[in-house]
Amino acid sequence: MKPIKLISGVMTVGFWTLMSRVLGVAREVVILALIGPGPVLDAFVAAFRLPNMFRRFFAEGAFNAAFVPMFSKKYEGAEDPLGFARDALSGLAFVLLILTGLALVFMPALVWASAGGFAGDARFDLTVGYGRIVFPYILLISLAALFSGALNATGHFAAAAAAPVLLNIFVLAGMALGSVVGGEIILWLVWTVPLAGAAQLALVWVAAGRAGIRVRPGRPRWTPDMARLVRIAVPAALAGGVMQINLLVGQQVASHFDKAVGWLYAADRLYQLPLGVVGIAVGIVLLPDLSRRLKAEDHAGGRAAFSRAGELSLALTIPSAVALVVIPLPMVSVLFERGATGASDSAAIALAVAIYGLGLPAFVLQKVLQPLYFAREDTRTPFRYALWAMAVNAALAIGLAPLIGWIAPAIATTAAGWSMVWQLARGARGMGEVARFDDRFRARIWRICAASAAMGAVLWGAQSLLMPWLMADYWRYAALALLIGIGIIAYGIAGQGIGAFSMTELRGAFRRGPRDT
Repeated sequence: MKPIKLISGVMTVGFWTLMSRVLGVAREVVILALIGPGPVLDAFVAAFRLPNMFRRFFAEGAFNAAFVPMFSKKYEGAEDPLGFARDALSGLAFVLLILTGLALVFMPALVWASAGGFAGDARFDLTVGYGRIVFPYILLISLAALFSGALNATGHFAAAAAAPVLLNIFVLAGMALGSVVGGEIILWLVWTVPLAGAAQLALVWVAAGRAGIRVRPGRPRWTPDMARLVRIAVPAALAGGVMQINLLVGQQVASHFDKAVGWLYAADRLYQLPLGVVGIAVGIVLLPDLSRRLKAEDHAGGRAAFSRAGELSLALTIPSAVALVVIPLPMVSVLFERGATGASDSAAIALAVAIYGLGLPAFVLQKVLQPLYFAREDTRTPFRYALWAMAVNAALAIGLAPLIGWIAPAIATTAAGWSMVWQLARGARGMGEVARFDDRFRARIWRICAASAAMGAVLWGAQSLLMPWLMADYWRYAALALLIGIGIIAYGIAGQGIGAFSMTELRGAFRRGPRDT
């Protein structure tokens, strides 16, 4: 087989995901400045979460968990992968058209089920109206995800990773145009979402054609491969449904507190930045690589790929988590505190950021561990684990809300994330040595933690020294950049000094080409 370039693939996906997440933070900066926490933002967040919720089933979630391993193995074995992709595209489009039509009709019921606290006030009708505009995004982005999965399976990562950037570009451009032309900014915002979905689909469709993956929809057909795809996808969809229930439980709890939906949404954007750059990038590249190695019975290569993916993930994630816990307020106040967003909003968002930061390594480790199951076309076991994680999330979110208020969903999300990691790691023991981290990983993980702790101490001291500039209107951007730069340098020096990682190895990995696993 021709192995996928794991590290360079992760870096390619990570770069474009970083661009998307940076623009996503810029999007939230503009939204919070022009709209601000309140009923309109709460309504938009709840409405936009609806297509994103179903996206976990039909896009990069359940569907791709089934489609990518099957397509990868057919591609590796030259077993008519394009015919399989055509049938999958036709069936997916048929299901999504029905789903979209039903959602537009029953939007009030969806809003009531996902944000019951809005019932009886203006937020409910606003959410219904916005939801009917943005929901068709699910049709477009899910079809785009199929082409992205096929591109990833064949080692073409750039276009698929770049497509999400278009959403933020369209949204930022729409709001900028709205502020110049006039009218309600929120309407410019919601109407650009489906337009961005069409642009994303067009980008990956063209890129797939240029890569030789020429797939066109046709009449849906029920074949043995489609039956197998559904059998694998349904448990993954149920697992995705459990995770979406976790989000809905959190939103239901938050909807009973003023501004809480918007606060948690803004905090989510910050911790999603490292999660997307590292965890999602690793998962996207690792799944087809493990699937193809499993087909070729390359167990040694599979273990090496799994271990290096885990090592790279945690080397980037643990220091990010420490930074989110140590300096959340400077990041939040500099990025979000302007216009309609005040100091009290910043303090609330920063608290949620710190709590999500404690769960960040767990969220990333899930992306590393899940491909071990999905590559074996086992989606039922993660579903069982997700049920237990859902129970943890619901018990904490609902049980703690009367005691500590709106922050309970953030605590519940973090605790549920760690419970899911524990279950995935424990369940993988039965897969043998190929599913266990190697000696190099075990030797370096403690050094990564030590280097991150040293960086945290440096950040704490630097924050105190830079606080006057972090609070100044004209200097706060430069001060935050300096603070982050100090943290990066401190981590690099500490990590190199104690052997947590080697820049020479990383540079060599890029030069080795196909062997960089």
